[in-house]
Amino acid sequence: MKIDGKEIEVSHPDKIYYPDDYTKMEIVEYYKKIASVMIPHLRSRPLTMLRYPDGIEGKNFFQKDAPDYFPDWISYEKLKKKEGGKVRYVLGNDKATLVYLANQGCLTPHIWLSKVEKPNHPDKLIFDLDPSDNDFSKVKFAAKTIKEFFENELKTSTFVMTTGSSGLHVVIPIKPELDFEQVLELSQDIAAYIEKQHPEKLTTAARKEKRGNKIYLDVMRNAYGQTSVAPYSLRAKPKAPVATPLEWEEVAQLKSSQKYTLSSIFKRLAQKEDPWKDMYKQAVSIKKIKTEFEKLKKE
Repeated sequence: MKIDGKEIEVSHPDKIYYPDDYTKMEIVEYYKKIASVMIPHLRSRPLTMLRYPDGIEGKNFFQKDAPDYFPDWISYEKLKKKEGGKVRYVLGNDKATLVYLANQGCLTPHIWLSKVEKPNHPDKLIFDLDPSDNDFSKVKFAAKTIKEFFENELKTSTFVMTTGSSGLHVVIPIKPELDFEQVLELSQDIAAYIEKQHPEKLTTAARKEKRGNKIYLDVMRNAYGQTSVAPYSLRAKPKAPVATPLEWEEVAQLKSSQKYTLSSIFKRLAQKEDPWKDMYKQAVSIKKIKTEFEKLKKE
């Protein structure tokens, strides 16, 4: 397979990646086709590979450090680890790289919340919402609550995405003004504030046994070196669900985080352009969010 002058030999193209559904070649073709929509969300962001070399029923593993055998034409960035040393991260900057990673069994790319230009300063803040049971309506309630808080109280735009697994991500695009430690602390304070407004439905308890059937307001992805599933990534679930950015008005009718799949995502994109296409044009000052929130707490 030749992409933009780069030769990529797809190994074991007939290997079954999704039993009863898709082969490895079909996964490679998916990433080739989705690249034009997906790459803007990946570009310049350190990428962690969630690899399934034998398909979704085989062993899987996260891989941060790009192996030496990866080709020179892929863009890389070496970044410091908290515990010392450096990691050579892949940057998913082009279609050929995305296809090469798919050939390596990278079914689900995960990305940093910052770009390599300012690796310690995130340009988005994420609330990761997963149910403790099978009641997806609770996830939708949590997402709507966060949306209304940020938009009404902090005058900030919010965006939403199915994870393709069990929950939703609510994302606030921000200007990269504060470091991860500061953004994490602020997001924890905001989550605790929102929890107090709805203690019967929402929780910030990190331990599962303390959550009951409440929705955990997980903000731990807002830490240095943490990642989130990239928009339009496939997930290792039956039917190959896709992490899909949505318009907010779509959430009310949503019954599952796995609504969109490999078989339906392109029909959706033919009818509706990527809702996150211009997300970062609406980035707001995280310093202003912090100031407004401090005022709110004093009221």
